[in-house]
Amino acid sequence: MTKPVLQVIIGSTRPGRAGAPIATWFYDLAVADGRFDVELVDLAEVNLPIFNEPNHPIQGKYEFDHTKRWSATVSRGDAFVFVVPEYNHSFNAATKNALDYLHNEWRYKPVGIVSYGGAVMGTRSAQHLKPVFTALKLVHAGDVSIPLVTLPVVDGVFTGNDVVAKAAQNLLNELDFITPGLMQLRAGR
Repeated sequence: MTKPVLQVIIGSTRPGRAGAPIATWFYDLAVADGRFDVELVDLAEVNLPIFNEPNHPIQGKYEFDHTKRWSATVSRGDAFVFVVPEYNHSFNAATKNALDYLHNEWRYKPVGIVSYGGAVMGTRSAQHLKPVFTALKLVHAGDVSIPLVTLPVVDGVFTGNDVVAKAAQNLLNELDFITPGLMQLRAGR
């Protein structure tokens, strides 16, 4: 039987971002876990312009190749983990833009959040993402919050600690628990 596809999406597109090493850390944990085929998706490489499709995403009538490529990528995913920073008490624009480009591709799939930031660990970005996920009918599976103040990225590498590794394992457990049921639900539609 084919494993479900878990896409770990790097939300930040900023040069020097902490998101890429944190996403790589989570990706490595998910690969070692073995329950998913894991893909690392970098919004900096996806490089979507500010939403420019003339039709509403719910119609699925995409005119631009960048949207068609993004649709194919997200359609391939059975579950997602967004790795997002906190900017000005919320999540970043590239993540919102990537979510807004599509509609049906997100529906009835589980999603987790790995947020990072200063003393509040990106928790406000995670809280602001949840209503967007609900509107897209993504099913929230849990969060991992990383305090860069005490767990910084050093020389381009994030190593975490036992606390965040346990939170990541809990998120993977929850994704593993709900992904098959949601795949069955989507197949029956």
